[in-house]
Amino acid sequence: MAMDDDRSAPDLLDAHPEALWNAAALRLFEDPYVFMATGPRRHEDWGRDVFALMHRQVPDPRGWLRIDADRRHHVAGLVPPAYPFAPPPAAEVVHRVHRLEPDAAVAALTVMAEEWMSEPRPVRDRPDLDALTADARTLLARYGPDARFWTNAAAAASDPAPDFLAAGPAGHAAGPAGHAAQSFLSGEYFRGLDLFDELGVIAVSADEVGLFWSIGAY
Repeated sequence: MAMDDDRSAPDLLDAHPEALWNAAALRLFEDPYVFMATGPRRHEDWGRDVFALMHRQVPDPRGWLRIDADRRHHVAGLVPPAYPFAPPPAAEVVHRVHRLEPDAAVAALTVMAEEWMSEPRPVRDRPDLDALTADARTLLARYGPDARFWTNAAAAASDPAPDFLAAGPAGHAAGPAGHAAQSFLSGEYFRGLDLFDELGVIAVSADEVGLFWSIGAY
């Protein structure tokens, strides 16, 4: 039987949750340098849960896909435990991010499909923009209708609904008047790469905290 086109992402997740989540994540994030992980929410101050995720201290509560290309380097002892992050103390995390409206969070995840430098096909110009946006909605639907979203993008400091699609990840990392995003990245030089910019989204529900981080490196 054909699936109705107007089914929402939460409905789809009810039907085949893990398979749909994993497939959506791979379509969006398999090629760019993106860190994606979900952990349990154990604290009222969810910044402590973000800190634990960045340090790889907690597993996904559901055992679903995690995208973490540097994990093997951490296991081998080649990089610090939190690489590519060097987060602030846990108590400061919530003070370094800005609220995002749900649709803006979806758009931010969608532009994470872009490369940071010399992107030949910005997401806004791709014929599969609607499909990519649907994948981003599927990922965020995991956290439920009451989830709240946050970003380190400076553009959100004065507007919880910046137009991420208009400028891509780099355009909103700088923010208004050139104010830099709040950085959570490591200054370590590893594998011949400098980490130069970032766009992060944090999803917070009553039970889980999700981390989606696009990283510019050269």
